[in-house]
Amino acid sequence: MQRVPFARFEPKLLARLEALWGQPVNLYKALGNHPAIVAAWTEFAQTIRADSITPRALRELMILRSGQLQRSDYEWAQHLKMARKAGVREAQINALAHWRDSTEFDARERAALEITEAVTAGEVSDAVWNTAATLFNDAEMVELSLTAAFYCMVGRMLNALRVEMDADIIDHHPRLP
Repeated sequence: MQRVPFARFEPKLLARLEALWGQPVNLYKALGNHPAIVAAWTEFAQTIRADSITPRALRELMILRSGQLQRSDYEWAQHLKMARKAGVREAQINALAHWRDSTEFDARERAALEITEAVTAGEVSDAVWNTAATLFNDAEMVELSLTAAFYCMVGRMLNALRVEMDADIIDHHPRLP
């Protein structure tokens, strides 16, 4: 059962959320209990999603993996459609839980997934960092690390608040592999 009610947004904040995302999803409605936080959160999420320099498909792979690692059905379901739209292949989606044993991922994708797992675990070793740093520049490394950290936080907030799945994806909700 969800732990906080869905908030009603002040008109200015609702207009901004709708401009960015359309109808606010349940996560934002739950976070809306603290208007300043949901406002900052959504702008930060927008920057990660739309103003990044790494390919969106690469970041969506990271987000899906984050959802798997945290057992967040909500994060998985919300980003599955975004990943497909960004060009993540079905074979990659199907192989993601066992990406190390799969031939579906190139070196950059493997390095990004390794960063995702290390950030989520709370320990990015020099080996993981150095491997990725041979494939990405410094700005990209910051971006990938931040993407992994942000979506780790998303999964943890979804869990803490027990945010209910949005009605528009409940019937089409693929469970985590």
